[in-house]
Amino acid sequence: MVNPHLSQSIVFDTAEKNWKNLNYPLLLQQNPNCNAIPVAAAGGLICFRTNSGDFIVCNPVTGSCQELPSVGSATLSQNLQAVAMISSSKHSYKLILVSGELPRLCVKIYDSSKNQWEEEVTICQKGSSFLESDSTGDDTMYFLSKAGDVVATNMQRSPSKQYSSVVAVKDGEEIIYFLSPAGMVVACNLAQKCFSEYPRLLPVFFEYSIDVIECRGEMMVVVLSEFLESASLRVWRFSEVDQAWHQIASMPPSMSHEFYGKKADINCVGCKGQILICVNSSEFSSYVLFDLGTNKWVELPKYFVDGEAKEFMSAFSFEPRIEACVGEMETML
Repeated sequence: MVNPHLSQSIVFDTAEKNWKNLNYPLLLQQNPNCNAIPVAAAGGLICFRTNSGDFIVCNPVTGSCQELPSVGSATLSQNLQAVAMISSSKHSYKLILVSGELPRLCVKIYDSSKNQWEEEVTICQKGSSFLESDSTGDDTMYFLSKAGDVVATNMQRSPSKQYSSVVAVKDGEEIIYFLSPAGMVVACNLAQKCFSEYPRLLPVFFEYSIDVIECRGEMMVVVLSEFLESASLRVWRFSEVDQAWHQIASMPPSMSHEFYGKKADINCVGCKGQILICVNSSEFSSYVLFDLGTNKWVELPKYFVDGEAKEFMSAFSFEPRIEACVGEMETML
């Protein structure tokens, strides 16, 4: 989990059940004004995006890093929807950008083996039963809570969560899943160059915070919602058999109730059979590890710096790999 206010990544080791520190690469430490935020991870590498719209890929274990070629003014002028990273091998990877405005989207891919961006490709909307019949979709919805506070669905307190996406392979084809501005799940098929939008999971006035994850090779979503003066946190998967969402896990009410009224945002990541859930608000933070196999929910201990508990706003999963290469032009810490 990466805190943007520290010059290091804070990693929870699921094998040893403890926190570890990894210093930021020298390239990021030498450019504090670039305001780089983590946006994707894969194959032992983490990708950062600078405030100028450029990307830096690093291996947090070895400290090697590379600033990628500029994506170009045409791509920079479009609204960035999602950033995804795919590890092709231990020596190569691809960085995938989805940009534009629904329903007009395009994809641009960086191939590390060629050290260049491919030509931008327009993707079309696929006629599918996944699509919503109405147009509730692309604007953030607002409603009044019982206390009279204005609440926005799918609140995004973490800047890196704006581009949150996951990649899963289905029938041999890579699909990028990400959230639209309205909190709807969008599936972008790279092989077929098309996208579809999944049906809304809950009525808009129930939806409080949602995040998309990849776990056990498939896409799932985690939803934190409030109803009848209580909060619930649930994990859902989509069934193509009956074209509906099915709940596969629910946090015990004794744990989720403390989120009620906190206006909390969730930031989640899946890794094999586990899900890390970061719950944050202006007055509250909690980090929970859920094991799908055993159905166990465990709240992780706080991480302290100089006696102060730190709040984490980004969560990424990666396997430490010394051999993971960021590119031909990499520099070392």
